[in-house]
Amino acid sequence: MIKQVAHPTVSEIFSINNNIVYRIPKYQREYTWGINDWNALFNDVTENDSGYFLGSYICVNSGSINGTTLEVIDGQQRFTTLMLLLTALYEKLSALKNQMDEDERTDLVNLRSEIANKKQTYAPDGMKKTEYLQRLILQKQNLNDEDFSYILADKGITTGQKSYPRNFGNRRISKAYKHFGKLIEEEIADIEGENPNINDIGALFSIVRKFENAIMVGIEVDTNKDAYMLFESLNHRGVPLSALDLIKNTLIAQAEKESDADESYEVWKQILANVGQDDYSVQERFFRQYYNAFREELNAPYQSPDKKYYLGYLATRTTLLDIYEKMIKSNYKTLLSDLLSKSKYYALITNNSEEGHVYSAALADLERIAGAPSYILLLYVMSNQDALVLTDENLNAIVKTLITFFVRRNVTDVPNTRKLTQLFIDIIAEIKTLQGETAVEAIHDKLVSVSAPDDAFESKLRGSIYDENPEATRFLLCSIEAQHQTKEIYSDLWARDNRKKYIWTIEHIFPEGENIPDAWVKMIAGGDKEKAKQYLSDYTHTLGNLTITGYNQNLSNMSFDQKKDRKSKDKTKDMGYRNGLFLNQTVVNEDIWTVKKIEDRTDMLVKTLMDMYKW
Repeated sequence: MIKQVAHPTVSEIFSINNNIVYRIPKYQREYTWGINDWNALFNDVTENDSGYFLGSYICVNSGSINGTTLEVIDGQQRFTTLMLLLTALYEKLSALKNQMDEDERTDLVNLRSEIANKKQTYAPDGMKKTEYLQRLILQKQNLNDEDFSYILADKGITTGQKSYPRNFGNRRISKAYKHFGKLIEEEIADIEGENPNINDIGALFSIVRKFENAIMVGIEVDTNKDAYMLFESLNHRGVPLSALDLIKNTLIAQAEKESDADESYEVWKQILANVGQDDYSVQERFFRQYYNAFREELNAPYQSPDKKYYLGYLATRTTLLDIYEKMIKSNYKTLLSDLLSKSKYYALITNNSEEGHVYSAALADLERIAGAPSYILLLYVMSNQDALVLTDENLNAIVKTLITFFVRRNVTDVPNTRKLTQLFIDIIAEIKTLQGETAVEAIHDKLVSVSAPDDAFESKLRGSIYDENPEATRFLLCSIEAQHQTKEIYSDLWARDNRKKYIWTIEHIFPEGENIPDAWVKMIAGGDKEKAKQYLSDYTHTLGNLTITGYNQNLSNMSFDQKKDRKSKDKTKDMGYRNGLFLNQTVVNEDIWTVKKIEDRTDMLVKTLMDMYKW
């Protein structure tokens, strides 16, 4: 049964006033969040108002002494991520301790006590001593807890020392921690850019406060059975009203005053149909991007010397409702008409339209490489195509430039995700007075100026790219293959089955599983299991060890020869690497698969990609 429901802030969950230990059960899956999740959590909290809602968590109080140990049944990914982020903030603040005043040093001590429980104990000689013990105990899979414990001890948060875990830098806990350090540095630069009077300590504590004030709904239950039943119930019941539901309700209520509710509702439904009737995230993104693309024009009727953006500086998830309520109450008919017009262009951008254009194929690739943040720019230029004197070929060139930008950005994470909205708003401002090729070149030059240099791009391509970004990796492999397909030899590498899963998937030639088959240990490491494990860590996720097959689940841990020659039961279909794809041509001609083969193939694929996505 449910013992308690609360909506605490992060600082209350990890309160310095209690000794609660949160333990993730050992049977829970390992930490799986990646760079997109890290960016999303960081950006959602830092870009929105204080008190941002981070979701819910479920804990089991199984009757530990004083009820101080709670098992986290749901929410472990967010708990782990928040702890890594707070630890990264603590490390940066600790380096500035000598520059702090007394209050700031107290705040630093309190931050430490949020990450680790402060405990008074007695040494064998009777002397009182203070220890700091881990507040969040992670699951054991993939050395999650060992890696996290090492970070806490190494940064001086918990008491005692931990030895450096082998291959620590290649695992997700380490990568997340390093990535948050980078995000924090970028956020400090942004804060100080907006407020020259604030120093690094002030900027860091402002970030800490944002995360401490974030809210989660916490549910405490008696048993794992209760937790499971609750988890199932929460995931199968209806969801609360969304921001778009509330915007629609405001619109209809306003239209009813003029006996226009039915007609307005029909227009609203058409807007959603144009954008994507069944995908709320795409619909919400359109309403945010519409405002951000045209905010100068939308704010023009309200401008005053005191406030340039009366409606709102930027449309985010938390400001969206307020912005649209103001526009609806001001002139809902004009707003609806403009939204309907712009939604038709958005349908083209998202390939939700039956119209075909020279740039349609490029737009499909832009979506596949997760280029949706640039839809702000595309919505503006396509809506103003005539005024900007842009041909369809010009638009095609812009989309291809955006593809190159997002390939390089998604591989290198430069520029950071949260800078993208402002980047495309700035580009819009820059091209408003330009036309034709001049506008196309201005977009190109701006994107080049903020993109990672060739050496950084190449370095990432040569690393464990699949582990860091599997979606971008799939796009890169498919884009290489697409260059070699003809009408006679064609496979739709982006086709999905009836469960919406890709039919063609990434295949690791040297298998990625931790239990390396003996045949592979012998082939790749001469029978040396330890060396094989090291090769697994260093090479398995690199480009040279990756290909595409339509039957990944059938190959799995098979030997190299079996993977090459695998056929269907009736012997009529090649299920292995002899499937006719260009990517597999060099692989099927090999008798053995070694580290040298992986390195050589990586060299070849990197050279190809550097040429395909050069500026």
